[in-house]
Amino acid sequence: MLFQHTNPMVKRAEFRKALKSGKLLRFPGAWSPLVAMQIEKIGFDGVYISGSVLSNDLGYPDVGLTTLTEVAARGRQISRATKLPTIIDIDTGFGVPMNAARSVSELIELGLAGCHLEDQENPKRCGHLDGKSLVASSEMTMKIKAAAEGKKMDPNFLIIARTDARASEGLDKAIDRAKAYVDAGAEMIFPEALADLKEFEIFRKAVNVPLLANMTEFGKSKLLTTKELESVGFNLVIYPVTTLRLAMKAVESGLLQIKADGTQEALIAKMQTRKELYDLTNYEDYNQFDQSIFNFKV
Repeated sequence: MLFQHTNPMVKRAEFRKALKSGKLLRFPGAWSPLVAMQIEKIGFDGVYISGSVLSNDLGYPDVGLTTLTEVAARGRQISRATKLPTIIDIDTGFGVPMNAARSVSELIELGLAGCHLEDQENPKRCGHLDGKSLVASSEMTMKIKAAAEGKKMDPNFLIIARTDARASEGLDKAIDRAKAYVDAGAEMIFPEALADLKEFEIFRKAVNVPLLANMTEFGKSKLLTTKELESVGFNLVIYPVTTLRLAMKAVESGLLQIKADGTQEALIAKMQTRKELYDLTNYEDYNQFDQSIFNFKV
């Protein structure tokens, strides 16, 4: 109810086991606790928190304007609302290597199961846009080593390294970077903006740690199915912006109809009902708890 469904250390340990199952784990994106609760109810494997979505939800573009405090606080709010493991995007680590170490320590204390940091220069860009600039591989490896130091309070916290090198340096250089990041302490690699299934397959054959696939809409990667990603041995797939895009389009359409009609009557069938919302938020459990306190008699 008000508190953690599952101890965060248990979540992290179970997440580690799931990564070894041979099954492709599916992590839709959530920007709020309520969305995370819906993801769990539908039966997905975990929850992903996108840095881009958090920036957008605050009214900013995805150019690295958010702070550790903002991202960590939202991470805690979302992760505590679900028994599923939650991984979060920390962009470039919020500064120098020591900042990356501190970021990881904070996220562990707040109940997250893992995070990824990327090898872009600041100001960073969405991974599926052109014109990205990367830091030297040596600079990124220092951040990864520092992040690995920051997870000592729970070794099961997962350090994920994202490389954006495919678009600017080519597939071979992206693989070289990935291998260097693994040597530095990354336990999963997130190769951003691979073009097609063949490139995913090549990456899998070259890198011997778990791999994360990003299936974001309107990007450079073909939208591959669960079956296709499993066939080339990927371990986890994220759908980072999908729920936000669905919600915002529905909000836009609904507001336009209200403006045109002067009423929301025609939209009722498209809405989550009061009962469905109450069921999702466990309203009756809270009600019973409340009554048990106020009806208590000596």
